Parts: sequence; C-alpha cells; structure tokens
Amino acid sequence: MNIYLESIGCKLNQSEIDGVVQCARHAGHRVVYDPVEADICLFNSCAVTGIAAKKTRQALRRLVRQNPAAEVVVMGCYGELWPEQLSDIAGVRVLAGPDVKGNIVPALGIPAESALEEPLARRRTRAFVKVQDGCNNHCTYCVVRIARGRERSRPLDEILREIEQLAGEGVQEIVLTGVHVGAYGHDLGLDLIGLARAILDLGNVPRLRLSSIEPWHLQARFLDLWDDRRLCRHLHLPLQSGCDATLRRMGRRYTTEEFGMLVAQARARIPDLAITTDVMVGFPGETDAEFAESLRFVECMEFSRLHVFRYSRRPGTVAASLPDQVSGEISSRRSNLMQECGAILDRRFRKSVLGKTFPVLWETWDPATSCCSGLTDNYVRVVIESDENLHNQIRMVRLTHLKDGDAVSGELAGGSELI
Repeated sequence: MNIYLESIGCKLNQSEIDGVVQCARHAGHRVVYDPVEADICLFNSCAVTGIAAKKTRQALRRLVRQNPAAEVVVMGCYGELWPEQLSDIAGVRVLAGPDVKGNIVPALGIPAESALEEPLARRRTRAFVKVQDGCNNHCTYCVVRIARGRERSRPLDEILREIEQLAGEGVQEIVLTGVHVGAYGHDLGLDLIGLARAILDLGNVPRLRLSSIEPWHLQARFLDLWDDRRLCRHLHLPLQSGCDATLRRMGRRYTTEEFGMLVAQARARIPDLAITTDVMVGFPGETDAEFAESLRFVECMEFSRLHVFRYSRRPGTVAASLPDQVSGEISSRRSNLMQECGAILDRRFRKSVLGKTFPVLWETWDPATSCCSGLTDNYVRVVIESDENLHNQIRMVRLTHLKDGDAVSGELAGGSELI
C-alpha cells in the first residue's frame, strides 16, 4: 500500500513523521512523496495557534481535492484536542489516543506485508529523534500540554539504538526533540545531561543538536557538555516575553534578570554560541508599555534569531479567560515591530561570525549552478559555489561576507571536521 506523509508544526511532529516512515516500511508499505500516488494520506496536525489550526484544515481539504480516491487520515495535537472539528471535513478520518503514533499501522487498519528490504532513502542530512513527550508545566497560554499529556521519557537504550541505526544510514546530525526536552529522564531517574553524554559516547555521531530547552534547565553543569565540540553551539531558549509582569501572567518560571544571567553564563562558556528564542506578542493584558519593555529586553539580549508569534486564544487554557484580551490589529502591529528587531539581530549575528572558520554540514548541492547550501553548528546558513558535490559532508569553511536574505558566503578551508 502507498502512504503519503505530511506534517505541520514543531520538530517533534517531524520526528513523529520520521517514525511513521520507519513503521510503514517495516510493515511492507511504500512511502510516496506525491499525494496523487497514495492509497492513504496521513497528516500530522498542529493546534498550538489559531493559524496552525487553520493551516491544518486547509491542508486536509487540499489532500482530499488532490486525491479523492485516497483515504485522508489526520493525527496529532489538533485531532487529540478537537477531533469533531476535523471529522466534519468530508473524507477525513481522525486518529486519536495515546498509543496511535507508536502503533500507526494497526491504527490505520491496514494489514502488514513483507518488510521492504531496500534501505530507507533519506532526503535530509539530519534526523530528529524524539526523546520524550508531554509537559508538566502550567504556562497559562499553552494548549500543547493538554493535547500531549504529562511528561513521558523514552528509555535510554531505545534512543541509543535508534541513533546507532541513523548513524549507520549516514545521518550526520542528530537533533533531540520533545515537548519539554530539558525534562528528559525525570520519570526514569535520568536527565538530559546523561542522555547527551551517552549519545556522544557512541562515537559515531558527528554532530548532536539540542532543540528547545526551557531556561530553568540551563544549569552551570549543563554547560560542561560543550567541552565536546560535536555538540552544536546553538541553544534555543524560549523567552516568550521580555517583561516581568507579562511573564508572571504567562506562568513562566523566571524573571528577565534571571534569563539574562543564564544567557551571559552560556556565552561566557561557549564561544560563538547562537541563542535563538520564541517571543509572543499580544498576550492578554500586555499594554503598550509592557510591549515596549519586552522589545527593549529582546534588543539587549542580542539573540541570533527570533521566532515571533502573536498570542492565540486557545480553548481550555487559563489565558483564554483572562481579561484585557489584545486586539488583532494591535498584536499584528507589535508582531511587525518585533520581527523588524529580529531581522536586525539576525544580520548583526551573521556579521559577527565573518572572518571565522566553522564546520558546515552541507544539505544540498545543485550540479546545474554548483551551489551548495548548509548550516554551521551555530545555525548560520552558508551558501557557496563548488564543483564538488559536498552533500552530507561536514567541511570547514571560512565565512567571508553576507549574502542577500539570511545567509553568508565563504570558502572551503581545507579538511573536514573531525569527530
């Protein structure tokens, strides 16, 4: 049976789709990359914001139009929270429940066939590995913890086996993902530090990247991990707001002063560290003065990249019932201002790395243009011209100048990054 897979939202959703690929192929089914060729179109949904929910509905309707003969199936957060909203779309079946993603083939109701013997063809040079699910925090705006439930960590040996398999297939970078990665192992008597060390001790992973980590998990001993240069010099620390009053209403567990101290400690310990973040605008009760305070703090932190999003009222959350909801017009204006700040900070960080040499994992190579594109370990997009196919190699590059958009250019420095 031919199965088409599509996902929206976070890296965790992408990791789950990768897992579905493995399960489907192990059960003897073929994964296709065009929905027109599919018997089943499976969509992993997102509901973290109203925009993500809208995109999910639009995608499902598109799949139904593209292949009316296929069964269109949806799983993920939207389906867990409001299945009736999706089952109302003609031709769509909703899969929900705690065991669906780990047992996708039985959940789809299709019989297993002989496992495919050919190796899995990967389109990416990195792989997202899910290490945990769920969240025990109580951020007042977040619907994901309702959809995903309480924290649950994967066993260490299971994660290591998956990573060894991925390394054997030639994957150069492992990205650890989860709803709350920093909480890994709390239910198993383990922690993220031990997990990262165990992965690095395998000796066959050229690069390891951590996805989003809540600031309160960035302890001094955590920074010791970066003594190993295979750990990417990139931290995504969700700020959400640069105003203490807003943070309190959000239920966040730090002040801006504490956040700033953590960032300073990390930068002092890890040279050329990139710190990216999430910033929300238009949270209930956010006044013009609070937004201005948040914007000033973001500017002072000099993040390398911002993910800016407008507050979205999600049913079932505490924030949905808070007074002083901010209008869409005001939220949109604040979002534009914050994104303008992000563009300035992004360019400033890219200028700061010029003249330095970094390992780059090359993701694409176009023989027609000799153009190669890849990422440094600290998350800078690099584009160069090369007659050599550098795809899926890690090579040292001296960064020389900014390019249009969000990239830099450079020249190969001779030699590859050593493990």
